[in-house]
Amino acid sequence: MAETIGVIRAKMQAAAPGELSALISEYEQDERAGVRAAAAQQRKRLAAYEKEVARCEALKRYEREYAAYAHICGIDEVGRGPLAGPVVAGAVILPKDCDILYINDSKKLSEKKREELYDVIMERAVAVGLGYSTPERIDEINILQATYEAMREAISKLKVEPDLLLNDAVTIPQVSVRQIPIIKGDAKSISIGAASIVAKVTRDRLMVQYDEIYPEYGFASNKGYGAQAHIDALRRYGPCPIHRRSFITHFC
Repeated sequence: MAETIGVIRAKMQAAAPGELSALISEYEQDERAGVRAAAAQQRKRLAAYEKEVARCEALKRYEREYAAYAHICGIDEVGRGPLAGPVVAGAVILPKDCDILYINDSKKLSEKKREELYDVIMERAVAVGLGYSTPERIDEINILQATYEAMREAISKLKVEPDLLLNDAVTIPQVSVRQIPIIKGDAKSISIGAASIVAKVTRDRLMVQYDEIYPEYGFASNKGYGAQAHIDALRRYGPCPIHRRSFITHFC
């Protein structure tokens, strides 16, 4: 008895990418139009997967260039621009054979995709470190120096010592490990992209928690950035303890 279209569709949908090509070839000549349409849909899915694999392989350019280093660490920060909340830095050492797809600059990913990738990165990474700089510290030493402090803390929290740092644009002072600054590195290096995602998800979760404490400012949605509703709330209620006083002088 011939397989039904529903069974064939489910079989192809459940197939791993490595098995999908053979299934498509088997069914795209089927006499039933529904089966051919399902095979054509899966061919598009396979093409999208292969495109993503190629993109991720291109993201490993720097990791391949410096492959002689045993532990390459990507560094990135999130939260330099907001009016409230900490700046958070992420440091991630991925395995040499890393095959995690969809890693990218965290700003280019949906919240759902960032959350999914966060779990995968935390599970598969050789080591992950996080560093924080508080609003008070940002006001005290300025945002750039506070960012450097958070990055140094993130590096210090790694359970494996890195021997090369790939940084998103900056060179971190007071760090003895060799550094390679890469402009827009979170979209050019898989290690920096992973650090960007970890830092972004960590900070966003913190801001959601702050929203429960200070609900007037909409931190769960604006994450401390200068959205109009946030600015309006600042003018109405004044600053709360997590506002950066040096950032809000124009508003209150």
